[in-house]
Amino acid sequence: MRWLVLYTALLIGANAGFGPAFAGEIDWQAARDGGLAKLAPTDPTPVPATGFTDPEGGTHSLADWRGKVVLLNFWATWCAPCREEMPSLDALQAEMGGEDFEVLAIAAGHNPPPAVRKFLDEEGITHLPVHLDPRQQLAREMGVMGMPVTVLIDRDGNEIARLIGGADWSSEAAKELVRQATAP
Repeated sequence: MRWLVLYTALLIGANAGFGPAFAGEIDWQAARDGGLAKLAPTDPTPVPATGFTDPEGGTHSLADWRGKVVLLNFWATWCAPCREEMPSLDALQAEMGGEDFEVLAIAAGHNPPPAVRKFLDEEGITHLPVHLDPRQQLAREMGVMGMPVTVLIDRDGNEIARLIGGADWSSEAAKELVRQATAP
């Protein structure tokens, strides 16, 4: 009888809506139910070391963000769902970006810097720096076949989830996802 009471208490506690059972654990189903329906957790997979650039000619790699949780978004100026989604990525960066978390948006493919700047200005994007993958080398290595694609990367530089298509990244479900991913 004692075991039944203990088991029942554990079961109720685990399902009481308090989020994940352990710090740093992500409640994927709650994220999907909360509006990120296409979010798919992946086995932790190291991200490639492939470089990308900025408009000033600087080179970067995802290793530059190691130690932070990164929401990596591949987008393009010609992509209608990207235009719809970009303001929510900007809002998420404005609210939650910092030492532990960053939204990293990379324009993949033929996106000349003036076209990128025009796109960002038209959409009022002010919190996302411009990064470019003009030959889609990083995008290809990460299996990106269309846009937008957003990849959640843990502090150790591993892809842990992917969402193909657009999403509202300023939603409470997205913010809770970030809180869970950055929890100690």
